[in-house]
Amino acid sequence: MKESRARSEDFGPPSLSVESKPERALSEAGVARAYKRLAPVYDLLFGQVLEPGRRRMAEIVRKLQPASLLEVGVGTGLALAHYPHTSRIVGIDLSREMLERARERARALPDHQITVEYMNAERTSFADGSFDCVTLPYVLSVTPRPAELVREIRRICKPDGTIVVLNHFSGSRFWWLMERAFRSAAEHVGFRSDFRYEEQILSHDWQVASIESVNLLGLSKLIVLKNRRA
Repeated sequence: MKESRARSEDFGPPSLSVESKPERALSEAGVARAYKRLAPVYDLLFGQVLEPGRRRMAEIVRKLQPASLLEVGVGTGLALAHYPHTSRIVGIDLSREMLERARERARALPDHQITVEYMNAERTSFADGSFDCVTLPYVLSVTPRPAELVREIRRICKPDGTIVVLNHFSGSRFWWLMERAFRSAAEHVGFRSDFRYEEQILSHDWQVASIESVNLLGLSKLIVLKNRRA
């Protein structure tokens, strides 16, 4: 995988931004409430539209063939079937209602080694360096404290392990108007619309191995990171 030198300029010209009030901070309870409401309809609303990104993420993981894999924000388990069956897979989430659906999917995959647990990814119970690979599909912008989540996943990912981030970032040429529309409803849907690549990715000292646009009109970015830590 070639190293990418992606910069904030890759996410559209600054002129697309407009002045607006900061979004209300997300809370753990607010996110849990949002996904309790969404659980029965999540697959219908976000299954197919975000599936290309999940498939590409899983393809990257299959090439890596990690012995151990953690999926943060496993949700209803839509990506589980696409991970390598040789990996020991753990999925965690804050929504018990979403996890019930993930457990159903895990039970339908007897050839996979899957454990699904209720856990806050900002403060997990895992030991340092527990996983060869950590994936974060559509979760970084819905966690209350992204910096704490990043710190935690880097702790539990092995040194030189792989972290795969699949997320929407602000500045897309096609989606900037929708971002503004979402701002007032962020708490209700458990989503932070104003989420910047330079702040959440480039500000950390990990290595960006690759970055690509996925989903309709480049709605999401798939970023592969090497966990450079002492």
